[in-house]
Amino acid sequence: MRKIKIFIKNLMSKSIFVSSEVSTLQRLLIHSPDSGLGKVVPSKAQDWLFEDIIHLDTMRRKEYDFYVKTLLYFLDPEKIKGKLSEIDSDENRKFFKPDSPEYFNSDKVIELQKLLSDILENDLTRMKLVAAACAIEKEWYTTHDELFNLPPTELAKTLISGSTPTGEMLFPPIPNFIFTRDIGITINDHILLNRPKKQARTREALLVQYIFYNHDIFKEIRQNLIEIPDNETLFLLPEEQAEEAQSTLEGGDVMMVAKNHLLIGISERTTIYAAKQVIKILFKKKIVDKVTLVKIPNKRDYMHIDTVFTQVKRNVWVLLGSLAKPQVNSEDEALINAGLLKSKKSEEVHIVQFRRGQEHEPRTIDSLEELLTEISLYDLDCQPLDVKFIYSGNNEFPYGAREQWTDSCNLLAIKEGVVIGYDRNDKTLEAFKNAGFESVKMEDLLQDFESGKRHPETMKDTFIMLPSAELSRARGGSHCMSMPILRSEF
Repeated sequence: MRKIKIFIKNLMSKSIFVSSEVSTLQRLLIHSPDSGLGKVVPSKAQDWLFEDIIHLDTMRRKEYDFYVKTLLYFLDPEKIKGKLSEIDSDENRKFFKPDSPEYFNSDKVIELQKLLSDILENDLTRMKLVAAACAIEKEWYTTHDELFNLPPTELAKTLISGSTPTGEMLFPPIPNFIFTRDIGITINDHILLNRPKKQARTREALLVQYIFYNHDIFKEIRQNLIEIPDNETLFLLPEEQAEEAQSTLEGGDVMMVAKNHLLIGISERTTIYAAKQVIKILFKKKIVDKVTLVKIPNKRDYMHIDTVFTQVKRNVWVLLGSLAKPQVNSEDEALINAGLLKSKKSEEVHIVQFRRGQEHEPRTIDSLEELLTEISLYDLDCQPLDVKFIYSGNNEFPYGAREQWTDSCNLLAIKEGVVIGYDRNDKTLEAFKNAGFESVKMEDLLQDFESGKRHPETMKDTFIMLPSAELSRARGGSHCMSMPILRSEF
């Protein structure tokens, strides 16, 4: 009995722990669209890894603010219940601004800008971070001096947006900072830090590293932060081999699907070399028992694995139908062998699973559907007939590909069966309805919560539709815009 009490006490004291993609979400990191997104210009959009030119005010007021309010209603309702009318009537959006006295300041829906402001209160941390940021951006001493003397809240905004309080643009913006999934992933009680492939995300990774290593909310697991080592032999390799041998990984390619099982995507942003380093570390520390590598086509369409599939319930997955099954049938194989058809290997999904203690005996899994079915059956104790797949665009041409491009497969589960996704993917919504899910507009849902017509704790099998005219143009969905750091355990 005493051991049970100790276990329960330890479980309740956890502030950082994730062992599932779909159990009840309790804490996450977000970043609201900052002024830097409004500074992206067409000639630099590709360099800054941003897909389009967005209308910032619409993205904030008509879209992302709904996302934040919904998260608060589920995770920290005391911060918002009964205040919706007052919040919505404030033209200055003080509720959403970390430097405002009216800021919601939740310890469950956590804004990265607020955490950055907190650590910049320390003079030594501020000096080190400013120096590192200036080095990355190749700025001079005068810039360092100017930044160091800014108040912490203004310095945080400047380091993120690239612009000073007077509007001077010192650095490029880091518009992808809204996609907090990519900064790292919580693996049980550890956090794996990302290593971005593109130079445009280097400052972003630096800011997050400083937050994880210096903010008190991560103090208890600081020794559990995992950094991926560099490839020290990279400079010896021929140029054509060097790219694959880079040590790069982003959180959109990592999914904690069960306490013992991690998925890592091999994509245009995450390399096999980095994945193998993660496997070595996780197995050595005995953090997980299985790691499955999912290699997706190296195409802009499929930037990370969470653009191809995400989990909805223990037994339900949403995915892109064209990548769900093996792509080469027996007839195609014969034509390829005869030299009459070009190999389709580059357009296929390849899956290899490693088990701790059997690292030299990996097993191949034939298809994405087979992998996801195995996870539901063997890791999450589902019954074979219960496993279901919901396909992007209802698996109809050309909607599957069109809606995958606007993140139909990129969903955040707030709790099992209750997911947030974009409102624009009509055919995917139709597929959800056919699978027994209700759909509700986020604005209507918030009003229902406020009036008492609905309650977050009683909701089930629901697709919550987030307005997405501007957000979807950034090429990332609700899964991308979240980094869960605490979920309940099944």
